[in-house]
Amino acid sequence: MDNMQIQHGYLLGVDVGSSKTHALITDCSGKALGFGEAGGGNHESVGVDGLKHAMERAIQSAFQSARIQSEDVLALGLGISGYDWPSEDEIMVEAIEALEIGCPYQYTNDVLLGLIAGSSEGWGVVVVAGTGNNVRGRNQAGQVGRITGNSVYFGEIGGGSEIVWLTQVAVTHAWTQRGPKTALTQMLSSFTEAPNEFELIEGMATGHFHLPPFLAEEVFRIAQEGDRVALDIINTSARELALNVNAVVRQLALHDEKFDLVMIGSIFQSGEIYLSPFRETVLSFAPHANLVHLTVPPVVGSVLLAAQTIGIEPGTIKDTVVSSISDYPIGNDQEF
Repeated sequence: MDNMQIQHGYLLGVDVGSSKTHALITDCSGKALGFGEAGGGNHESVGVDGLKHAMERAIQSAFQSARIQSEDVLALGLGISGYDWPSEDEIMVEAIEALEIGCPYQYTNDVLLGLIAGSSEGWGVVVVAGTGNNVRGRNQAGQVGRITGNSVYFGEIGGGSEIVWLTQVAVTHAWTQRGPKTALTQMLSSFTEAPNEFELIEGMATGHFHLPPFLAEEVFRIAQEGDRVALDIINTSARELALNVNAVVRQLALHDEKFDLVMIGSIFQSGEIYLSPFRETVLSFAPHANLVHLTVPPVVGSVLLAAQTIGIEPGTIKDTVVSSISDYPIGNDQEF
């Protein structure tokens, strides 16, 4: 691509999440010019048509904000929630081609956007602990490492959903007398309005009671108050998530390397009660890991992915992208 095209063209980045979709337009120097937002586009929950609709809405809003046309876009970068396996490539290509933007593009799982945006070198490992948990990584050679991202069904623990699952197990064990009594039983009884312990267990067993991920906040509170069972759950979650990280580090042979470990999600905002066992377990295996919180919106990573697509070194524009997005209402995905 020649310098004239780069001088007069634009980059488009799209972050498709399960609850929201963001689109960001910059010029080729990284200056943000337009932003758009829409609802979630994970095809596993909204279907392929829902994915297309979410991207179209967010992108059209960004075009209007930047006052440009689709033909002005030189490259498109996308991070897409729900894109986990090669068998889904056909779905992704179908949805992206339906946008009819007509420029080179790259797409990846949305978790990797956090690594691209949050690491100093664009490689390393990224770990998510919000509603659920996930770990992805990329080494200097471009090799990708990962876990499945399929929660307790594959033995992957770390997010709010898994903490609540561990709580349900602990409360059940307290009822059967396999485990000790815990204040978590009363917490779940109060939330579900179950009149007694038996009806709480019955309601959970029959699917009558739904326990949302945000109840993890209560587990942290009860752990802070000294409940041994709740504290064990927090420690288990933190150490299990760290073992997921270590697995990806092992896949990429980074255990003796210095690399950034980018942390995303509300669980990491809970303080040392979680960070201490997490950090200890990671550093015991990868002593040179540099743990950093993601401080910029993941959609920044999608713009950098677009830049890379046409040969622009992402590191040369990253600071400009980050410094120029302050005028836009872009969240940072730190909630349950």
